[in-house]
This record gives sequence, structure tokens and C-alpha cells, in this order.
Amino acid sequence: MFISLANHKRFSRLDEKYLIAELKRKNKIVFDFVFNFYYSGLCAYARRWVDNGDTAEDLVQDFFFNLWVHSSDLKISSSLKSYFFVSVKNKAINHLKHVKVKEEYGKYVQDEVNRQEESANWEFTEPELAELIDRGVQKLPPRCREIFILSRLEGKNNDSIAQSLGISKRTVEVQISNALKILRMELKDYLPIALLLYLFK
Repeated sequence: MFISLANHKRFSRLDEKYLIAELKRKNKIVFDFVFNFYYSGLCAYARRWVDNGDTAEDLVQDFFFNLWVHSSDLKISSSLKSYFFVSVKNKAINHLKHVKVKEEYGKYVQDEVNRQEESANWEFTEPELAELIDRGVQKLPPRCREIFILSRLEGKNNDSIAQSLGISKRTVEVQISNALKILRMELKDYLPIALLLYLFK
């Protein structure tokens, strides 16, 4: 047994070999022991990297969860302490990288929205807007244009369009979808995305 480990004494190499072997066997008593022995120290160490107590605890708890789930694959060439602290450090670094990627992507999206809003002309009158849409509609393939006009401009439902043209409802749906894709591309330089989605949803 590892009674000599009580009172937080230093692990001997023999004790560590025993602990690692028992962790691989999913010995719950040993797992609970190392969890309680290292948890607070690992949280304090993780806090130095992520500067957030809750996040630090999440990282340490995730480390121990993975340690338990994948314990049979455990390979430790250094000391148990070094393995634990290096593993938590790597988790913290990966977390920071993930946060940075999310922030950069969020900034990119916001910059793109701002760019489109700056380039958009919001001073269209209703006739001008109608003319822009009509110009885009005229660029649609004939059959696609016919179905789109019946659907969006004349307000007919898909069933009645299919019946009047002698085609399937699925064909109507596909043609409308194609028309919307084309019109969004044709009008993207004139209208903000939000207005396009409203007009052609």
C-alpha cells in the first residue's frame, strides 16, 4: 500500500510505479487519491495561464476526466507530478489558442458586416428598389424566372404553380431556390444582407 504517501509526503519512484499501474487498472481509490492530492495545485497552476478560476477548474476537471476514461492507454515516462502539470499546461495553451481563433473569426465577421454596411446604399426609393429587383429577375433563366414571378411577385403557392405549369411541386421548389441564389448574388452589391434575406427568404 502507499500509506507512506499520507500527509502529502513526496512520492518515491516505487510508489509512483504503483500509482500508475493502478490508474491503468481504473483503481478508483488510487484515482481519488491522486485527484485530491493534485487538484488544488493543478487549478492554481492552470489559473496562471488562463487567468480565470472557473476556466482553470474546468481544464483540470477535463484532464482528470480524460485520465480516467483513457487510463488504460496511460504512458508516463517522467514523474507523475510532471505528467499532470505538463498535461494541464498543454490544455491551457490549447484553450487559449481556441479562444484566439474564435476572437479572430468574430472580428473577421464583424469587419465583413461593417464593410458591407458601409458600401450599401440605403437611400433607395421604392421605384428604384423595384427596378433593381426587376433587373435581377430578368437575368434568371426563362423557366426559373416564370416560376419565381408566380411565387414571389404574384403570391401563388407552390401547389398552384405546379398545377398550372404541369410540373411537380418539387421542381417548383428547386427553381425558386435557384432563383433566390442567383438574385442574392446579382443584388449583393446594392443591398445589405439583412434586406436581401428579408426580400428573398
